[in-house]
Parts: sequence; C-alpha cells; structure tokens
Amino acid sequence: MNKIKLNTAKIQGSVRKHTLHFKFDAGTSRGVLKSKDSYLITLRYQEKDGSEGWGEAGPLPKLSIDDIPGFYEVFENYLKLLPKKEISWTEEGILAFCKDFIADDHPSIRFAMETALLDLYHGGKRKLFENDFYSGKEAIPINGLVWMGGVDFMTRQIEEKLDAGFSCIKMKIGAIDFDQELKLLGQIRGRFTSDEITLRVDANGAFRPEEALEKLKRLAEIDLHSIEQPIRAGQVEEMAVLCEKSPLDIALDEELIGVTGIAERRGLLEAIKPAYIILKPTLIGGVLDTKEWITLAEKLNIGWWMTSALESNIGLNAISQLTSLYSTTMPQGLGTGQLYHNNIPSPLEIHSGKIIYNKKAEWGIK
Repeated sequence: MNKIKLNTAKIQGSVRKHTLHFKFDAGTSRGVLKSKDSYLITLRYQEKDGSEGWGEAGPLPKLSIDDIPGFYEVFENYLKLLPKKEISWTEEGILAFCKDFIADDHPSIRFAMETALLDLYHGGKRKLFENDFYSGKEAIPINGLVWMGGVDFMTRQIEEKLDAGFSCIKMKIGAIDFDQELKLLGQIRGRFTSDEITLRVDANGAFRPEEALEKLKRLAEIDLHSIEQPIRAGQVEEMAVLCEKSPLDIALDEELIGVTGIAERRGLLEAIKPAYIILKPTLIGGVLDTKEWITLAEKLNIGWWMTSALESNIGLNAISQLTSLYSTTMPQGLGTGQLYHNNIPSPLEIHSGKIIYNKKAEWGIK
C-alpha cells in the first residue's frame, strides 16, 4: 500500500493502556506524580499490508478535559467506528477528518488519532511530516526541567542540568517556601548571567491573585525570562491585570485548555494579552488545533513554544516533529522523555540541551 497511490483509505486499529513509572517523585503545585497512564494506539490498513501507525493519548489527571471515567471505553468506541469511515488520504485530509470525527471534549484522543494516521500515511516509520528533525538534520533546543521537591533535591537537579549543557532552565515553583525558591534561582543567576543561562519558572497556577503581582516583582529581580500560569486558569480579568502590570513576562498554559474555536481563542488572547502561550497538543486539541493556536498567536504578535505533557516517547516524537515545521530558536519544553523507568525505546536523545532524532537507533515496544 503506497500513500501516493491512495485517494482515500479505510483504517482499523487497537488501543492498549501503558502505565509509565517515574524515576523519582515528580512534584508540582498540584501534587506529586509517581506514575502516569498513557493509551497507545496502533492503526493499520484494513487490507493489512504490514504497516502500522502509532499514536498516544495521555490525558493528565485533574487537568485534561478528557480525564474522565471510562476513558479507555470511549477510546475503544472511536476505534470501533473507524473502519466504517473513509479518510481523504493526504496530511490535510487526515487532520480534517480527525477534527470532525473526534469531539473537542477528547483532545488527547484526537491527538493520538491524528499522529497515528499521519505515521501510517508516511509508511509506518514513526515519521509524521516532512521535517528536518526526523531526518536528523535539526537538533531542537530544549529547557532543562527542575521538578519541585526538597531544597537538596531541587539543587541536585539544577546542577545536573547545568552539567549537561542546558542553556535554559525551567523550574517549577509554588510548592515549597517562596523565599527558598527565590534563593535557588538567585544562586543560578549569581553564577550565570541571563546571556549565559535563561531561567523560566512555572507556577502551575499556585499564586493567589492578591499576592501574585508582588511575587512577580520579586522574581523579576532575578532577571527571569518568563513565568507560566502564575494564577489559576479561568480568572481572565485578574490575569489580564497581571499581564499589564507585571515586570516579568507571563505565559499562558492551563488557560488554553478547553478553549475551542477561533473566535473564543482570539477573544481570550485579546482580553489577556500575554507575552507567550505554551502549546501542549495533548491538552489543547491535537495537531490541527495547535497549528491554529500558532497562527492566531503570531497574528497577535504573541510568542509561543511547544511543550510535551508527560507523554511517552511516542507522543514526544510527534510533538518534536510538529515543532520542527516551524522556524523557532527558542528552547522548547521537549525534555520529558527521560522521566520514566519504562518509556518506549526510541531514537530520541538529548545532547547538550538539545533533543535529536538518532537515525541509527530503533524503536521498540516495552
């Protein structure tokens, strides 16, 4: 079966649950993660030529809008309907089909379906697009992520990221004493200027609106690049005031979840006027919706970067290839592949603060 010879295709598939186990307790302001469930799908032509497309749905507990009871059954129901559908067999046709077929309420399932179909379209070789990342020609700069925990644990992570050659460090804040967090950030800045090391922080909505501006002023003294989601999502007026008054650039993250349609998205960005938005395809509707967010943000002169949402290497590969379609030199949030004991073996590697696709390595299934 050759993608060039097909005008339409009929597809069938299956899904299985894969629980990923963290190498450490991954702390955020919403709690500590020890494991995370992902749902891996395999799609194939009904004619069964041997090709397989892989995709991953990984809704985040208490965050994704499709973190729902019976998620596996919902996913299976989509796959039961799939063989009855006829898909226009082009990249554009695949994305349009998934947009129509998968409800907005199930963004991670749509992302899995999009990426598995795109993989199958390109021959079932874990290639989703014509892009320099998959070909091994492009290394994407990424931030080194420092998880919340005790001071010693966070300090050790910072040292490991600096030793590994990262030029951008992102630290999750909001769970331990704020003054201790400031001290840790200050220690990095005392050793490296902002020209040498870029510092980002992610509050995951931990600040109260009434205290947020004062904390942002104190963080700005450390010459940080930006802060993600300083206050809880859904407080549009309060977030707009912060973006207007803050001396530190603000990036929206959780704020984008569940916001569908061009008009609603434009209204949100025009109301808040953030400096940046953070794009997590699993959470915001998949590949096509992520592209739409990017187009809208660039029209409004809002910066953006891509971030994985704790997917396995299957999802991470897809997001990296999507990122590679755009000309961006800003460090992306694509370093989560090293978090798990039992990740899917893959050609994805991190060297000197950049993620690469090693064409000599192979994919495997655990």
